[in-house]
Amino acid sequence: MRPHYVTPDIEDTLPLFRRTDPATSKAAAATVKAFAGEHHQAILEALSHGPAGASGIAARCGLNSHQVNKRLGELARAGRIVETGRLVESASGRGEREWQITAASR
Repeated sequence: MRPHYVTPDIEDTLPLFRRTDPATSKAAAATVKAFAGEHHQAILEALSHGPAGASGIAARCGLNSHQVNKRLGELARAGRIVETGRLVESASGRGEREWQITAASR
């Protein structure tokens, strides 16, 4: 983790803003704490039913693909999920990375 990032207490691995960012970024980061944990849990629950791409995860948990994509990197950095190495078809018909939960998240 780079020391110039401020992280939430939720995972302690998720940079939300840089110390040099404007006040608006810091205010937005404060609101992320309120829902990021809920999104993480919803995504992990969706992946407990098997590997999926962002579109598949979104369909399983009721979030939209953009919300899911924002959290996938955070969960991967925290060691909760990993890529399977496969591409799956997204809702738009394009290829997207497939994800699965790690043994530590089961």
